[in-house]
Amino acid sequence: MRFQTFASSSAGNAALLSCGGSHILIDAGISCRRIRAALWQRGLSLRDLSAVLITHTHTDHIAGLATLIKSCQAPVYCSEETARQLCYRLAGVERVLAAFPLGGETAAGGCRITSVPTSHDSPGSTGFRVDSPEGSLGYLTDTGVLPDAADRLLGVDLLVLEANHDVETLRSGPYPYYLKRRVLGPQGHLSNDDAARFARQSAEAGTGEIILVHLSRENNTPQMALRTVGTALSAAGYTGTLSAAPWGEAGPIYTVGGEAEPC
Repeated sequence: MRFQTFASSSAGNAALLSCGGSHILIDAGISCRRIRAALWQRGLSLRDLSAVLITHTHTDHIAGLATLIKSCQAPVYCSEETARQLCYRLAGVERVLAAFPLGGETAAGGCRITSVPTSHDSPGSTGFRVDSPEGSLGYLTDTGVLPDAADRLLGVDLLVLEANHDVETLRSGPYPYYLKRRVLGPQGHLSNDDAARFARQSAEAGTGEIILVHLSRENNTPQMALRTVGTALSAAGYTGTLSAAPWGEAGPIYTVGGEAEPC
């Protein structure tokens, strides 16, 4: 099982999970051109995609989807409510949609996909757990609080976890009040402190690798996120690896049970 972020910030999110000969795109929040280029760097094309998972319908997660589905026949998996929202916004998306119940399970690319409902201001928003013979991955972003269903992700081999903001940096930063309130609210984004608590729980349950994603450019830095989460993990005696995905470029390729490879 290999995982790579293509972009990870409020400006756009996309990642690739490869299990054996299957390749699953998680979100398409950057241009289709950039997705093509990132795949090409891996020796892949849009035709090699086995499935696309969509967490929710905010632009930074679906900006490239309208163009992508014109050239890619891979089914698009998402919650039923997210599917309805996509049908309102994207012409022709119905032919590739493979909706399943929020909190339910489905199969894609030889993997078992479990939906993990999140608390975000987008109807039907979800994280995912992906299980394959090669390992397990948890993907949890865009949630204002840690939902009860997040327990399904505890102990996965590779945890991809939002660490969006440092609370004090956000409060004293340039965002207008209404936006600060949104980000800090129960349907906003996870702070470094929230991420640290969940990362520690998952590490104690057996997670061996954690990648922090969706870091805010204005209200966080990789150094702050890694320090806050790393301190909590060290206190728990964690011996695995911790890293932060780069904002606007492809990150390294992570292999479950192995070392990260340069992109």
